[in-house]
Amino acid sequence: MKKKNNFFIAPMAGITDRPFRTIVRDFSPDVNLVTEMISCHSLVAQHKNCPRNFDNYGADGNIGAQIFGADVNLMADAARILQDNGAKWIDINMGCPVPKVATRAGAGAYLMRDHKLAGDIMRAVVRAVEIPVSVKTRLGWDAQHMDWRNLVNIAADAGVKFVALHGRTRAAGYTGVASHPDVCDAPMPIIANGDIKTATDVENMEKLGYAGVMIGRAMLGAPWKISEIMGEKCPGNVGQIVLRHLDLVIDYYGARTGVPLFRKHAAWYSAGMSDAGAFRVAVNQITDVNQLKDKISEFWGCVAKI
Repeated sequence: MKKKNNFFIAPMAGITDRPFRTIVRDFSPDVNLVTEMISCHSLVAQHKNCPRNFDNYGADGNIGAQIFGADVNLMADAARILQDNGAKWIDINMGCPVPKVATRAGAGAYLMRDHKLAGDIMRAVVRAVEIPVSVKTRLGWDAQHMDWRNLVNIAADAGVKFVALHGRTRAAGYTGVASHPDVCDAPMPIIANGDIKTATDVENMEKLGYAGVMIGRAMLGAPWKISEIMGEKCPGNVGQIVLRHLDLVIDYYGARTGVPLFRKHAAWYSAGMSDAGAFRVAVNQITDVNQLKDKISEFWGCVAKI
């Protein structure tokens, strides 16, 4: 399994935006990327305050665009828009556990509770586009409803090409240790997601019948993580990567939005380093992009490129 085309970068809200994806591509040009989740309502209405509604994926390599929602027709319309914008496949979010998505919007992980609606959405999206469709889901709503196999069977009947399975229930959120069931008898390829950080983790997933792995939070502050798993050389001067990432964020969002948004990335990059705590405290008080660049340069001992 240790080929980069067997690796997927998980969709992570507020993280896997275009700047982050660009940095990941610097290290893993062939990896499968998935966008952060996109609201079908926001996309179809072309809400101007959401830059990802206007992304074009034509030059982004193998990238899937993830949509969420509970309206069958809007989900189909959103899929068509993303296909026209260059997405290589459409991913349907059926696993997001946050209340505003999974309860108030009746989308994301809520679709694990309504398999009829889930099936209607999958069939509509598959019919709407010519590119492949995938689903990202979880083991079930809670420990008493571990019915992921039923949802996978519905997906297979609907024409979905593969499923990414997070090894936790919706109730578990991101707590505890992910549990990965054997999927050797699944009717379609299953991609393992949850707590995958090392080459040993990847090998264990292969033994359980998974066709690939999807890496999420292990990428935070380490966009070279797949290269690390592959045993390849990791970057020497992390500071230059941090500065490049910051420049991409500012170009995409503008300084007013980009500076506060980037603080979490700066913190993740610094994790485990000496004086990281003091660095994070200082960064969280900075509002000026040049001051932020100076602080990053000082912390990593590098010079910002002009």
